[in-house]
Amino acid sequence: MFMQRRNDGGTRIMTSASDLTAASMCEFAFLRRVDAKLGRAVIVPADDDPMLARAAGLGDAHEERVLEQYRVALGAGSAGSAGGVVEIERCDPRDEDALAAAAAVTYRALAGKAEVVFQATFFDPAQKVVTAELSEESDSAGDLELGFLGFADFLRLTPVGEYEVQDTKLARKAKVTALMQLAAYAEQLERIGIPVSSEAVLILGDGAESRHKIADIAPVFRARRDRLHRLLFERVLAVGPDGERASAAAIQWGDPEISTCGRCEVCEPEVQASRDPLLIAGITRRQRDLLVAAGFRTINDVAALEGHIPDIDGITRGPLERTVAQAAVQIAPTVNGRPAVRVVDANAFASIPAPNPGDLFFDFEGDPLYREPNGDRWGLDYLFGLIDVNEQFTPLWAHSMAAEKQALLDFLELVRERRTQWPGMKIYHYAAYEKSHLLSIAARHGVGEAEVDQLLREQVLVDLYPIVRSALRVGSRSYSIKKLEPLYMGDELRDQDGVTSGAQSVSEYAEASAQLESAEEAVRAEGQRRLDGIADYNRYDCVSTLRLRDWLLSLAAEHGVMPFLEPELFEHDAPPVVELSEVGSDLLELAEAERDPARAQALRLASSAIDYHQREQKSFWWSHYARLTDSIDDWADTRDVVVAERSLSYVDEDWHMPEGKRSNRRHVRLRGHVAPGSSLKPGATMFALYEYPAPFPQKGGRPGQRVARNVTVLERHLDGVTIEEMLGRDTEPYSGLPVALTPGAPPHPGRQKGAIEEWGRSLIEAAKLGNEILDPVFGLLCRKAPKMLGGQSLVAANSMAALAAVDGDEGHRMIGAVTASIRLLDRAALAVQGPPGTGKTYLAARVIKRLVEEDGWRIGVVAQSHKVVENVLAGVVKAGVNPEVVAKVPQTGASPEANAAAPFTLLPKNGHGRFLSDLRASQRGGVVGGTAWDFSNEDRIERRSLDLLVIDEAGQFSLAPTIAASVSAQRLLMLGDPQQLPQVSQGSHPEPVDTSALGWLLGDQGTLSADRGYFLAETRRMRPELTAVVSELSYENRLVAHESASDRVADGVGDAGLMRVTVRHHGNATHSPEEAEAVERVIQKLLAGEITEAEHPRRGVTQDDVIVVAAYNAQVECISDRLVAAGLTKVRVGTVDKFQGQEAAFAVVSLAASSPEDVPRGLEFLLMRNRLNVAMSRAQWAAYLVVSDRLGDGLPTTAESLAALSGYLRLIERSARLDLAA
Repeated sequence: MFMQRRNDGGTRIMTSASDLTAASMCEFAFLRRVDAKLGRAVIVPADDDPMLARAAGLGDAHEERVLEQYRVALGAGSAGSAGGVVEIERCDPRDEDALAAAAAVTYRALAGKAEVVFQATFFDPAQKVVTAELSEESDSAGDLELGFLGFADFLRLTPVGEYEVQDTKLARKAKVTALMQLAAYAEQLERIGIPVSSEAVLILGDGAESRHKIADIAPVFRARRDRLHRLLFERVLAVGPDGERASAAAIQWGDPEISTCGRCEVCEPEVQASRDPLLIAGITRRQRDLLVAAGFRTINDVAALEGHIPDIDGITRGPLERTVAQAAVQIAPTVNGRPAVRVVDANAFASIPAPNPGDLFFDFEGDPLYREPNGDRWGLDYLFGLIDVNEQFTPLWAHSMAAEKQALLDFLELVRERRTQWPGMKIYHYAAYEKSHLLSIAARHGVGEAEVDQLLREQVLVDLYPIVRSALRVGSRSYSIKKLEPLYMGDELRDQDGVTSGAQSVSEYAEASAQLESAEEAVRAEGQRRLDGIADYNRYDCVSTLRLRDWLLSLAAEHGVMPFLEPELFEHDAPPVVELSEVGSDLLELAEAERDPARAQALRLASSAIDYHQREQKSFWWSHYARLTDSIDDWADTRDVVVAERSLSYVDEDWHMPEGKRSNRRHVRLRGHVAPGSSLKPGATMFALYEYPAPFPQKGGRPGQRVARNVTVLERHLDGVTIEEMLGRDTEPYSGLPVALTPGAPPHPGRQKGAIEEWGRSLIEAAKLGNEILDPVFGLLCRKAPKMLGGQSLVAANSMAALAAVDGDEGHRMIGAVTASIRLLDRAALAVQGPPGTGKTYLAARVIKRLVEEDGWRIGVVAQSHKVVENVLAGVVKAGVNPEVVAKVPQTGASPEANAAAPFTLLPKNGHGRFLSDLRASQRGGVVGGTAWDFSNEDRIERRSLDLLVIDEAGQFSLAPTIAASVSAQRLLMLGDPQQLPQVSQGSHPEPVDTSALGWLLGDQGTLSADRGYFLAETRRMRPELTAVVSELSYENRLVAHESASDRVADGVGDAGLMRVTVRHHGNATHSPEEAEAVERVIQKLLAGEITEAEHPRRGVTQDDVIVVAAYNAQVECISDRLVAAGLTKVRVGTVDKFQGQEAAFAVVSLAASSPEDVPRGLEFLLMRNRLNVAMSRAQWAAYLVVSDRLGDGLPTTAESLAALSGYLRLIERSARLDLAA
């Protein structure tokens, strides 16, 4: 950004996309820099970061590499002529004439259809103007003009004649700041009349392209640009007492209208000077804001609360007490430079293992910006440093990727030898970097994964950080090991000479690497000196870890706590061993040799699918065991977690022996914090966590940790759950209560793993024989059109074949088209996407009916849940299929009443095979329902014995179980909608095999293309006005309302479609009384209206006509309490997952959070497009968004949350304001 005084006396400020992102990250720092440019009395610290400077140089080199690739591929071009690469010469950004000339050349190059334009210049000197008449604060100097200046890395011409904005970024994943630049350049292209592609691209540091829809970026960009302009108007036009701008007061810390990051080089001095609560170690930004709002504006104010802590809305008691105690210890006086320290839980020391002569103390040094020439991998851990108990230092250097692999192998060999000599030895480290990087290095090089996994399973690595956080409260703003060293390093405190920080280590390593390549001996010697300095720094870190361990043990001894003597490791004390299959490796080799990109991707997915269940199990168990050791605050917001408030929880029914049972049990009501997005379904098996020692006999476990036991959820409440605990054999009844409820172990995959391996081997065999891979799922993985007999295409809904197959089903031509196409499938999969209200289940039932009755097909129906399968089977029977040939084994634990009400045949356990055998013997078609466990089990359903497998809700059914179930059938029919709520995955997989089957087929598209399947485009549920909004949000404007949807008319309630009610509130995260009040007012307004439906008389709106969807359980409780008090007890209130599949005339949606900073689990959860889609599409007439007026503020930190916020802002733009006073 720079300012110019125009000839007419006015001021021009030229801004860039970088200014927009700078202001979004920290408005205070940005405006302080504006004040400095205006000559106001303020000093702005310089931003001297050698890492950023190095990154900038590497970024320039990356850009040059991409440019050279374009030069080689396309050749040079000239402005005004088609084709080639036109390079715009970079000019002085303050030279207006040169900028105008460069912009003109840019336009000629674009208008002339150059294939690539490099460094396209955009110069818009008057993007926005404010005159003295428009601003009360303006001085007499004239108008203020805001302009835009930008230089786009690359503009690439697409085959359809549009220009795609491309930017090179060194990062390995898309950053929001970079996406803002893409949107800025796309807007400039539109301004000058150049067609713009709907997608923009980041060319990342590893060469990958990260593609993003402009529609997912532009709304936030526009909001942030408008905010930038407002900030600049207010700052620049401000004047002092003498009427001059330079004498105006600089922006002040604590201005509630200005956002701050609290950590940059501009904020940091203000935080220190004002004694801001941000000084408190571990405090969150939201906690700080709530404390300040409550009148506690300094760390001293907070510390003074110790001993008489008030209730502060928005901060629960436990975190508030810890924050106050931390503030108190931080303001305590230091002694000889040593911060104050308090032992708050001496029992935590007991989790430190007893010292062993073979113990090691470990620290990594790594360079995240390392990249080898022509390589696509970034990051190198260049030093594995270790010391033993005698402080003997072993450095394992790695100056290349190959050397890093060898260093890992050497490290594992060293550890293996020491464990042989000293079986109980441990490897100590501080914080999670060492553990996570051992895992990532092993995965990156494909070596040592089993050994690293074993080290973690057997708890050889010991992280001292969580022990420090649990046991101690230290008078330091940071708990980094360097800040703790004054407590235990004595006279050996590190000095300020040489390398003193991790960032400096990285910079020194980069310099040393370059010097070691020099031909001059003196330069190489200097490089070696730098490496020696890094080694000294690393050795000190290792020694510090050893001394920290010993100091903690000394504190333990002072408090009478003995070190932990490790018992024999019981099998259930550690996660199950994960053994990866060789089939996956063989498929990966095939993928690497495959030239067809689609087939290569399919083979990589197949490889990942082989070990899908093992990775899911592994990921769960590591998370579970982390929850036993880590601070509860670290995982309190994890899905399906309840953190119990002990003062509110109680035993609902004490130990007793129910009639017909063999063990005692009790019912416990756990009340407290329920993590957002939790399901907590009755009947689910979960873990109840008890503090060590548990009140029941236990094997394993250790002091300072928690002990888990299985419990069953009996009932879900808004503020918690009721669980059932069973008393083990020879266990005495106890009264203690659990501290938390956490996710239960994932179910055993049954025969699915074997079925997937068998499927994978069939692919390998076909590939080795040179045969075409004819498999329905492999075709799906290739994302190609389904293979049809005779090379035919899918049958169109308006074709003669479709019409002939309808047989009088008026208005349902799609049934005929789908039926006809299924008959033509050649070992392929057909997809049908059915948005809400489009009759997906109706279509499925009638397609199945025709294939069973007319073709004698035997068909399977599978889904993620028994309920969904049974719904399809009931629909098939309702369509007219004889219930004798429609069958399913009842769900385990189903009630006799539910079984008696089933409209289809109930099979005995494992009765699938006999049922299908009887169908074959009688030459009849039929339908069998089940889960992936059934269809992957050859003892229940023979391989490829079904003519068709129907996968319902395939938008929530992941690829791995799709593969497992597919081995039972010749063809697949997948029905569902990926735009509904997604399936939750536990694991991290090399390829996205946890994506849903339909989600994978759609890719980044919102709807299914005509060559890949069928999109049901007419909804009979929503009025056209609401359908249009939902269609734009999730269905690329392809979803329309059936004419029958207009038959429903509501009077006296306002317009149909999407309405909004904005409410002002602050500091709310998961519940908002203000929004609850607004929800009640909306409902009262609706109840005064009337509804007229087709073939029904006009009637008044009732409470049954309203659904209230809240984002969080806490808001469900808040709204429910409000409605009960108002006598509105029949209105349905719940979270979005409760209402999937339901509908009502009106849907009221409350999001509860005051601002993006207040949102737990991030905007991508709260504003997820799928969640908003489901919430709004419950409505027939109108949906009402009840939201905070500040929820759309701020700049998200991830591409996913950016897209979510953009989608929300588009909804706000499309909505109409509901006047509650009218």
